[in-house]
Amino acid sequence: MENPFRYRVFYTVRQKLVTGAVVLALLVWGTVAVVQRLAVPEDRSCAPGVARPAGSDECVGVAVAGDGYDFGQSQLTQVAAAIGRENATLGEGRYATVALLLPLTSTSPGLREKVLNELQGAFAQQYRANRQNNETPKVRLVLANTGKDNVHWRAAVDRLKAMTGAPHRLRAVSGIATSSSAVQDAVAELTRAGVAVVGTTITADDIANGPGGHRFPGLARVSPTNGDEARALAHFGRVDAEKALIVHDTRTGDHYTETLRSAFSDLLARSPYEPQLFTSPEDPNDEGTTANTFRQITHLVCHARAETVFFAGRHVQLRQFINALGARGCRERRLTVLTGDEGSYLGADPQLNRAALDTGLTVRYAALAHPDAWRARPGYRPPRTGGSAAAYGEFVRTLGEVAKAPVGPIGRTTLVDGQTIIAYDAMATAVRAVREATPAGADVPPVEDVGRQWPQVKGSLKVEGASGWICLDNHGNPYDKAVPVVELTREAPRFVAMAWPEGEPPAADCLPPRRR
Repeated sequence: MENPFRYRVFYTVRQKLVTGAVVLALLVWGTVAVVQRLAVPEDRSCAPGVARPAGSDECVGVAVAGDGYDFGQSQLTQVAAAIGRENATLGEGRYATVALLLPLTSTSPGLREKVLNELQGAFAQQYRANRQNNETPKVRLVLANTGKDNVHWRAAVDRLKAMTGAPHRLRAVSGIATSSSAVQDAVAELTRAGVAVVGTTITADDIANGPGGHRFPGLARVSPTNGDEARALAHFGRVDAEKALIVHDTRTGDHYTETLRSAFSDLLARSPYEPQLFTSPEDPNDEGTTANTFRQITHLVCHARAETVFFAGRHVQLRQFINALGARGCRERRLTVLTGDEGSYLGADPQLNRAALDTGLTVRYAALAHPDAWRARPGYRPPRTGGSAAAYGEFVRTLGEVAKAPVGPIGRTTLVDGQTIIAYDAMATAVRAVREATPAGADVPPVEDVGRQWPQVKGSLKVEGASGWICLDNHGNPYDKAVPVVELTREAPRFVAMAWPEGEPPAADCLPPRRR
């Protein structure tokens, strides 16, 4: 039997019209909501000047507020907050900004430690500079993140280029810590825009200016080039090329390994042994399969009967090579491995087999700085020129001051890898140029004039750094910079001696000679 109520309520013409109107209204409302959602882009900002690029969860860019933003990195929280507190003390319009450009969100444990140490060193110098005899302009420090592997360097650099005017008055960029193609591109872009750049730990010979031309006008460096490191090691070790060979990476695009390989190859021109080759992963922080390659290379090293092996590669592969040498078949024969400053990462590497260092294997590297290099002790007296215990002592005093409240804390500090020391010196060099370029009566210098100061940073105008004297040649490269030779041990890296690219410390006047 038909239900008359059902018929009257749900099937009348009126009800059909009402139902249709409701459905239509719902459709229109849903469509409007979708359109509105599409019209308003997703908020990907992290902080003023910092955002997450499409397809990435990293916060990259420049923390323009300078208020202590840590880019979501808990290990940087304390030092970033200290920087924010120092920036807050500066009077409006009475400062120049210096940016630290680094891969702040790197996932590599070694690089994360390096970044923390560089921030600590740079902040210590900012704090010291702002209390130096009322000198002006004062220094405001901001952090710029290029992301993991420096992939997002352009986002940070574009932001920096837009900060040269008020209120930021950016006048220099420091940091610049890895010798990679991305970093080279970032340096080229900044210097083309007239922004002065001071590299901390870049050592690649081809991220530099020279007699052949200034590809990076306004670039200065406080670390020796790979070529200088290699020459210093050769002078120190008096290596017999006929009893030495080179093991090197064949991966392209890495300016550190390529220029170090070239420098070592030049030193070993008389070696009778063919180079031993390996190819690291695209990301050299990955373990990859190179451990297998090194296990095979150790057999060839034993057959060659070499006494010294020059290694041109990154720290992960260096660690794998050392571990393989610890199990070599010719452990009755003493062997020395010499390498560049990537060796400084291994002191804290938990995967290094320290027992390998008890098998007649000596591993030494050219460090950029070391806390024992300028401290006198029984059996060691620092060189009379090229640096000083007084300059290093001032660094230690300043670091101790900023580590305590109310300035700090700034997080756990370690000096053995040299990163804190060299970042402190790089910031000192940037501050020197900014202040020397500032005209009398002006608050800040013209942007382009800062990078023009480098040819005068020498002689009595040198920077007396904690890592040693910084005497720049006319191309912005340090002349005869001190190179601490450091040896890996089971306990901690041990300072061995000071080495010099020119074979001896610079003269007291520290004036680079004319190069022909």
